[in-house]
Amino acid sequence: MRIAFAPTSSNPLPPVRAVTSPPSSIIHNALTSYSPSSSRFSFRNKVCLRSRRNPPPPSSVTPIKCAGAVREVDENLFPSVVLKSEIPVLVEFVATWCGPCRLIAPAIQSLAQEYEEKLTVVKVDHDSNPRLIEKYKVYGLPMLILFQNGQEVPGSRREGAITKVKLKEYVDKLLESLSTV
Repeated sequence: MRIAFAPTSSNPLPPVRAVTSPPSSIIHNALTSYSPSSSRFSFRNKVCLRSRRNPPPPSSVTPIKCAGAVREVDENLFPSVVLKSEIPVLVEFVATWCGPCRLIAPAIQSLAQEYEEKLTVVKVDHDSNPRLIEKYKVYGLPMLILFQNGQEVPGSRREGAITKVKLKEYVDKLLESLSTV
């Protein structure tokens, strides 16, 4: 590796250094590491770099379907997915521009996976579904509403961000109230 310095006669700044080594030596240097115990260089993780250069062909990639995923529904799907469901449905009203909505998204996803057999979790985009927003009087985001047998469960509305623990407590309380009725 050769290092060249620019002349500094008229320039008050420190000298500029240009590295003039071929790319192959840079790759070689990145693939080696110095081991003080053995006092020699050794190759490391070359397989990882090769796999990045030669990814598997697209036909060999198998898509994975996550169980209990949060499904996005619109005004057309809402009656069939939410109102005609045989199990309770937790509807999350969200918007892409809503910070608290993005904040609780991982907790909602986790809840959907954990309660997969007891509860369906769906989300409705605020901006794309104005009739649903008006019909269910959604004035703040994120808004959580539980539906059972085509009706909103009284006292199930929850507005604003919520921690994962509080979300679980909220859903457990709602499901418990449904089972006692």
